[in-house]
Amino acid sequence: MPGDGSVLDRARAWLAQDPDPDTRDELTDLLERTGNGDAAASADLDDRFSARLAFGTAGLRGKLGAGSNRMNRVLVAQAAAGLAAYVRGRSDAETPSVVIGYDGRRNSDVFARDSAEIFAGAGLRAILLPRLLPTPVLAFAVRHLGADAGVMVTASHNPPNDNGYKVYLGGPDDGSQIVAPADAEIAARIQEVADSGTVGELPRSLGFEIAPESVVDAYVEATAAVAPAPEGAAGLTWVYTAMHGVGWETFARILDAAGYPHPTVVDAQISPDGRFPTVSFPNPEEPGAMDLSFETARAAGAELVIANDPDADRLAVAIPDDTSDGGWRRLTGNEVGLLLGARAARRAEGTHASLASSLVSSPGLQTVAEHHGLDFHATLTGFKWISRAPGMVYGFEEALGYLVNPETVRDKDGISAAVALLGLAAEARGRGAGVGDLLREFAETYGFFDSDQISVRVEDVSVIARIMAALRDRHPERIGEVDVDRVDDLLDGFADLPPGDVLRLWLSDGSRVIVRPSGTEPKLKLYLDVRGDSVDDARARITALAAGARALLADLS
Repeated sequence: MPGDGSVLDRARAWLAQDPDPDTRDELTDLLERTGNGDAAASADLDDRFSARLAFGTAGLRGKLGAGSNRMNRVLVAQAAAGLAAYVRGRSDAETPSVVIGYDGRRNSDVFARDSAEIFAGAGLRAILLPRLLPTPVLAFAVRHLGADAGVMVTASHNPPNDNGYKVYLGGPDDGSQIVAPADAEIAARIQEVADSGTVGELPRSLGFEIAPESVVDAYVEATAAVAPAPEGAAGLTWVYTAMHGVGWETFARILDAAGYPHPTVVDAQISPDGRFPTVSFPNPEEPGAMDLSFETARAAGAELVIANDPDADRLAVAIPDDTSDGGWRRLTGNEVGLLLGARAARRAEGTHASLASSLVSSPGLQTVAEHHGLDFHATLTGFKWISRAPGMVYGFEEALGYLVNPETVRDKDGISAAVALLGLAAEARGRGAGVGDLLREFAETYGFFDSDQISVRVEDVSVIARIMAALRDRHPERIGEVDVDRVDDLLDGFADLPPGDVLRLWLSDGSRVIVRPSGTEPKLKLYLDVRGDSVDDARARITALAAGARALLADLS
């Protein structure tokens, strides 16, 4: 029952080792209220201590607060010590190295410094980035410094009260995010630390290093080289928002180095602010998140809007559109991904390179690869998989993630992708065209693809498991008016794909529906893809498929 003895004992033991006065006060209050019979406090306490925030292939991510099921200094200290033990056991180096980065979220700097002290105390060479910086700079630094591992303290585009702990591995993993079995092995080391004593007993040292500015300089130089400004860049009028994140300082330097004109910035969102005061959900995909960008663009008469999410690993793009409410339309991740994919394919034509995307992203990228004689790889969702595709020169996922420079960064990078997109826009501008024209030219060259996504957010994540189980128990015979030809269940792996909680439904008209739980949020996601004979035909097909998918969900619910 909530507030039972075991939960109370765990809470008191946690309180005894918590070095953070804010979470100590929070937990003390909960214990006192529970002791006075407050049912809400008792249920809250149970939620915080009946489970442990799981360490997986996304590292750690969750709400800030006291308890084993929250992000806090105790949990981070345990994670750092467990990761240090794993790196020591994995590395042949006498003194393995770990580089640590952090963004502008609440407690990111605190968690980063705690980690640096614990890594140093464990005998590792701990290198802390010089200030809050984008996630791609950390991913770059792991490779640039030849580190054995890297940690980025961020929750990316999650709600304001979240934070996270993202882990990269060097060496054979080449600076990519962790995958199985490393996640389970690190989790086991963390649990050993949690079981062995209090975090106050962990050795700490102030002997960590602050990375030199030359690391950031090297990232700026490498990223500016992705797409030096063509002649059409002169006079380009565009708008940029950092979404209260850390992207602008680094991006501004890259614009200067690459020769692009500076944008009109969204002043209210340009500086880091972990409260995210102008957006309820700091994700460019969310409705309303880019409203201030559109308002700024209308006032500036802009040709283009570019947005990064708070840690600048994602990119959103919007263009003028008279048919859209407010006169601006955010491009889908698939639209941007296919434009950047065609750019990469044209440059790689005649080589043995490959393009890669997550299996839920548009199948149009495979068509692009085949058109240019390149290989193609579909992977499980996440850049931990995309970045490992053999021979990959470009990869993307529909959730606004793009990898355009894998020789320097082995993760999605919203800043280098923005530079590549600016290059495309400037080239088009030089011949009197715009990004909308590039989309039309893509369709005329490769085909008329369209996509949609349905997300169902739940309070109780068990609802998602029940829907997935129901779909597995009895595959739907049709979606809307279109028959389902076959279903691929990836639960135990499929073809060359590793296991994943994914169902892929192929329809008789060539359409595709993929169903999977979100890896970072309490959502069930459906990804819909069609190919039509024209823009209007593709739009009609995707509209009908979406209606059928929603009806299917209603039946299951």
